Amino acid sequence: MADSSVSGTGLLPGLREIDDVGRDTSRGASRTGLRGGYRRHLFDDAELDLRAWFIARASAAGLAVETDRNANLWAWWGAPGPNAVVTGSHLDSVPGGGAYDGPLGVVSALDAVAALRAAGFVPSRPFAVVVFAEEEGSRFGVACLGSRLMTGQLEPERARSLLDPEGVSLAEAGSRVGFDVANLGHDPEALARIGLFIELHVEQGRALIDLGAPVAVASSILAHGRWRLTFTGEADHAGTTLMQGRRDPVVAASRAIVALRDIAVSRAAQDARATVGRSSWASGGTNVIAAEASVWLDARAATDADTHALVAEIVEASTAAATLEGCELDVAEESWSGAVRFDVGLREGFAAALGDVPRLSTGAGHDAGVLAGVVPTAMLFVRNPTGISHAPEEFAELADTLAGVDALTSILRSLL
Repeated sequence: MADSSVSGTGLLPGLREIDDVGRDTSRGASRTGLRGGYRRHLFDDAELDLRAWFIARASAAGLAVETDRNANLWAWWGAPGPNAVVTGSHLDSVPGGGAYDGPLGVVSALDAVAALRAAGFVPSRPFAVVVFAEEEGSRFGVACLGSRLMTGQLEPERARSLLDPEGVSLAEAGSRVGFDVANLGHDPEALARIGLFIELHVEQGRALIDLGAPVAVASSILAHGRWRLTFTGEADHAGTTLMQGRRDPVVAASRAIVALRDIAVSRAAQDARATVGRSSWASGGTNVIAAEASVWLDARAATDADTHALVAEIVEASTAAATLEGCELDVAEESWSGAVRFDVGLREGFAAALGDVPRLSTGAGHDAGVLAGVVPTAMLFVRNPTGISHAPEEFAELADTLAGVDALTSILRSLL
């Protein structure tokens, strides 16, 4: 199987147009020495290029594009209005992410518009394609930033003060590119326009390959959140400080990482997952015992209560690890999303209209999950034969992506 995130073959034309934008050429652990995949983060050069691409592509399709107060892009077919059908996804990525997570939903939405226009279709209600800002949270640490701000689930003051790994605040980053961050926040006017929202997304797992189906509808999303665990010890010389006299926060953090893996495994019945994908040591010198070690915990489980119980057990184990190493622990919640159950009427109606396709639960968060508590919301998944996501090997066969476009086009035709 060709790796489309590397070769560019087998991609929808829209994905092929942006295939080289934000490609990750930094050094890392891989066969080639390069990590591969993409680095597309809010307000960086790659993400700005993708915004420009979307505006040009949508404008060429006859859509009128506007940017809302939270940096989300809206492309309207006709005049904006209430009870609109809205579809779309996001264009940003995780570090080293794949070609499909986010962009597939955006490209498929634009392709559905093109198919409807080619058939002479004229919508009878307002319609828009949306691109949400910073869905992955990879630059400023809060996932679904644009949709959380729009729905009032994130305070604008906190958003403006969020820092990226280089210490640049969201307010500073926005100002650098000419975006006015003073008006960030709850946007009742934008929400009032949405009659329902549909997000098409590549499957982030391999259920559909096992089921032999190219497309599914989403049933639910696991509860999930992110926490920063900061272990504080004592900086000292790596060569002169005896092992038994150290207060090493890196060792404490390492004990906690192993413990959280074991805790999640023990909670398999609650569909628990716990991951540390990011860490930071201070001061970071090779011959220095660090003064501080921070790890970022991603925790998920079937229900809100299950997830909170999982995190509580992880914090208890991490506190014990800190105490054992003579360190202190601080825990800060960075984001939280409760379990989501998508609109039953939309889900079952779409599944039936598409030939009784499978219904899938997912452990991945989405802007659709944020909107689900405010407006009727549904999701479509397109088969991923590798089951891999958030990595360069993320993949979907061209035939399946075309099936996804056809499914979305059919649903939009019935709604509009």
